[in-house]
Amino acid sequence: MFSFPSTLYQKAKQRIAPSLDEALQILQAQGAELTAIFAVSQALREESFGNSIDLCSIINAKSGRCAENCAFCAQSSHHASTAPVFALKSQEEIVSGAQQAANDGSHCYGIVTSGTRVKAGEEFERILASLREIRATTSIDPSASLGILDPANAAALAAAGCVTYHHNLETARSFFPQICTTHDYEEDVQTVRVAKSAGMKVCCGGIFGLGESLEQRVELCLTLRELDVDSIPLNFLNPIPGTPLADLRQLTPLDCLRIIALFRIVHPTKRLSVCGGREPNLRDLQSWIFMAGASGTMIGNYLTTTGRDRETDLQMFRDAEVSVNVCR
Repeated sequence: MFSFPSTLYQKAKQRIAPSLDEALQILQAQGAELTAIFAVSQALREESFGNSIDLCSIINAKSGRCAENCAFCAQSSHHASTAPVFALKSQEEIVSGAQQAANDGSHCYGIVTSGTRVKAGEEFERILASLREIRATTSIDPSASLGILDPANAAALAAAGCVTYHHNLETARSFFPQICTTHDYEEDVQTVRVAKSAGMKVCCGGIFGLGESLEQRVELCLTLRELDVDSIPLNFLNPIPGTPLADLRQLTPLDCLRIIALFRIVHPTKRLSVCGGREPNLRDLQSWIFMAGASGTMIGNYLTTTGRDRETDLQMFRDAEVSVNVCR
């Protein structure tokens, strides 16, 4: 009964990715086989990270009016959502958010802006100044998510103290045209490479439940392996009224856990963080994310939706008997 999970474990230890058939078996596993797969993914997590987890937080630093037409996004100017619209927040607000995130136990704080890219000028200089102040006044690792990146801006971010650049691929290359047509997938891939070349770590993942096939979930997983990203955020669609995917509900809680297990087995030593859509998709099984292989999660609010109460999440960590790494 347990030969398949054992094979997965041995391959992961040898840094051999599962075959497509094996990956699909993970994504469709049930019952005792699924429980055994969770044992593998949890063992791999503990071997790399012990029984501790990392928390991350973000600030929606600039919202709305995005020229991209990503089908899931409430901030797209192509959709009729009621997401907030505001210009780049002040340096004081951005830095204050970092200080609060550090106090809440997050190890990483992401400055997130809407739009295809941040152009050189006053806004970009404000972000650079915010990064420098965060590094000087807090112990948290600052991150930025500013869209498509060129080498000059990447070098400036790294010099200002940006530890990690966050840029999701969102979905598989083969499915991306169904989700976004205003820029090419290769631009996102190139941004990952540019950020790495500048010396920053790269946080890069995707959103699941967009209508993609099981094969396309595997495709994204393997693309991220090829790019050798440093950490992988796993998001699950939280349908937003006014977007094209407002009525799509594809995932069950166990689907989400199977996805986490697949990513842990394919990426045995990478940081896996469960982020957007955790609450509505996993529901009562949220604490199972660690058994499935996650080594962290996002706390606080997301870009346009609210997260769960911090104390409720902290109680979940205690109940799951995982310890939170203290911000360095």
